[in-house]
Amino acid sequence: MNTFGRLFRVSIFGESHGDGVGIVIDGCPAGLDISKDDFAKDLERRKGGSRNTTARKEADIPMIKSGVFNGKSTGAPIMIFFENKEVDSSDYERIKNTPRPGHADLVAMQKFKGFNDYRGGGHFSGRLTVALVAAGVIAKKILNNVKIKAELMGQEIEELEGDSIGGIVECIVTGLPVGLGEPFFDSAESLLSHAAFSIPAIKGIEFGAGFACAKMRGSEFSDEIIDIKGTTKTNNAGGINGGITNGNELVFRVAVKPASSINKPMNTVDVKTKEQVSLETRGRHDACIALRVPVVLEAITAIVLADLMLIDQR
Repeated sequence: MNTFGRLFRVSIFGESHGDGVGIVIDGCPAGLDISKDDFAKDLERRKGGSRNTTARKEADIPMIKSGVFNGKSTGAPIMIFFENKEVDSSDYERIKNTPRPGHADLVAMQKFKGFNDYRGGGHFSGRLTVALVAAGVIAKKILNNVKIKAELMGQEIEELEGDSIGGIVECIVTGLPVGLGEPFFDSAESLLSHAAFSIPAIKGIEFGAGFACAKMRGSEFSDEIIDIKGTTKTNNAGGINGGITNGNELVFRVAVKPASSINKPMNTVDVKTKEQVSLETRGRHDACIALRVPVVLEAITAIVLADLMLIDQR
């Protein structure tokens, strides 16, 4: 559904062209310092408006509606809301009966019997990642000295001429304690993968050596242990053994697909006439979604690790 987590629980809501989007965070410990200024850096990193990103640039001012009093978390649910101001739905009225290839338009129409908000992708839009970033800011406060850093890996973005391009984003977490993860189904990899795929456009994930391990021998892949703390000579496991963090760097990568909205004609079907038609998507879209993914990936990583840390401390 739209809720994730066991003790640190987040519930996301809103649509791309509705009044706004937001998140409810339940289970946040009382007494954390929280102000609007805390969100500024990460929210700015997620914004569009730069080269190869959408021209839509919302102010993204976090409106903290509950759960914070006198600059401190109260222990009650924290609700953060972001208004949608830079909205132009005219292009979506033109194509509401012609689902865009690569988008959730058709499956959403079928699943929700046509009652879904089709403007800008509605609830399936990347616009909702602003709410994930906000939750990540608070989750990072629970993690204290744990450092999370994600970045786009060596992507050369040439002139795309109306097309789009994907990319790979790597996330590295340092300072994690040993023991986070609840096998079987709540292993650290399971939860990080679950949360990563909540980011629109993510199509793959790998930890440590990842898919390359399929071509390695056991003598190459297995990480030799060099001290009693569990420090390893290599890190092919990506900082996780048996679904549990082992104290080494947590390393994983996600594959981000090319944006589906491009300024090139694509074939689709008109749901009214049942005939195939050519569609050229207009509006404001990212040419490379991967450019804006790193801060969102950091956020979902923080959300997962904060939840696992609170579980481990029970």
